[in-house]
Amino acid sequence: MPTFYFRCPPDFWRRLPLAATLLLAGCGHALPDVPGFGAAAWRADRGACQNQRAALLPPLLAARARLYQARANDVTALLGRPDEEELLAQTEKVYHYYLRPGAQCPPERRAHVPGPRLSIHFGPLGTVTEVQADPLLK
Repeated sequence: MPTFYFRCPPDFWRRLPLAATLLLAGCGHALPDVPGFGAAAWRADRGACQNQRAALLPPLLAARARLYQARANDVTALLGRPDEEELLAQTEKVYHYYLRPGAQCPPERRAHVPGPRLSIHFGPLGTVTEVQADPLLK
């Protein structure tokens, strides 16, 4: 039985990293605008210290399905830098956004404050896999 061999072109190994990068860059999707959500007001209320985020949360949760498979950069562009970032195993991470003022606000500015917050989980490919919001206490 004849044996067949595959010969790589001379520049194959040089172009392989570029091809892999382009392939992985196609994972996820761009995040569309969320109707009724005030993204600028959300970003301006860093740490929920101005107590505006709780009122902005319902339209965001109503459009929760649009967030799935979005990339981390797109979520950051929409919601701003997270108040806290948690790194998990295997390149997974969680962005936390506070929803009510608390000890994370001046003058205390403590980290890891218990309280209601929006948590966005990213899988190993850097796309949103889960969106959770702690219940808001009245």
